[in-house]
Amino acid sequence: MNVLRYAAFTTDPSGGNPAGVVLDASGADEAAMAAVAAEVGYSETAFVVARPDGELDVRYFSPLAEVPFCGHATIATAVAYAERHGTGELTFHTRAGLVTVGTSTGDDGTISAELVSVPTRTEPIPAPDLTELLTALRWPPQDLDPALPPRLAYAGAWHPVIAVSTRARLADLDYDMPALADLMSRRDWTTVHLVWRESPTVFHARDPFPPGGVVEDPATGAAAAAFGAYLRALDLAPHPPIPLTIHQGTDLGRPSLITITIPETPHGGVTVRGTAVPLG
Repeated sequence: MNVLRYAAFTTDPSGGNPAGVVLDASGADEAAMAAVAAEVGYSETAFVVARPDGELDVRYFSPLAEVPFCGHATIATAVAYAERHGTGELTFHTRAGLVTVGTSTGDDGTISAELVSVPTRTEPIPAPDLTELLTALRWPPQDLDPALPPRLAYAGAWHPVIAVSTRARLADLDYDMPALADLMSRRDWTTVHLVWRESPTVFHARDPFPPGGVVEDPATGAAAAAFGAYLRALDLAPHPPIPLTIHQGTDLGRPSLITITIPETPHGGVTVRGTAVPLG
């Protein structure tokens, strides 16, 4: 398998979230994909198999496990595909469901990709799980933002959303990785989406990903889509819909820029937009 390497949600190879991309994984079984993802070592590697109808089967593997959907690897895959086959509309068949992706070229020649997530859901976090989660994060409850209460959100994968009241609290992340990994494994959570609201349209995020063997993701498109569902459920999404900005990866030295747009339909897919660039 030919593994391409891209950084998603950035125009600078030193930023964004690295992803492996295999544009032709024909004949590879699950064990082979898992082995390649472990060798690549990025938080996700996407494996593509073309279907007879021109649509694409896509699977996503972290170094430790397969996940149903990955946003940054989807953006990276779509850009890599467009660079070789031209821009346009793509349909990805993922374990989470159908994900449509459009690619386009900007005036500066940069290719952007825009995915529409599967239908979304949100749920309360059970009180015992929230207590265990905050304990693993080593965050006291009084540091949370009361205007953005903790919830679970889904847009292809489940993510707890935890909002804090200050940027300093978000920057101070030193969590118990084994304890958080155990909780997330038991609850089938993919990442924890930690958020600080700078303004009604600008947010900062960090995403621990211990189930995948990754301390923190520099950019998490699936969590960004789930966060859009969260904002809609709390009636905090702008009306009419306008793009919202999520800054991620800054505290890791890999700044990333994610743009989401939240439709007004109750459970419609959230749009996630970003760029991707090849890594050397």
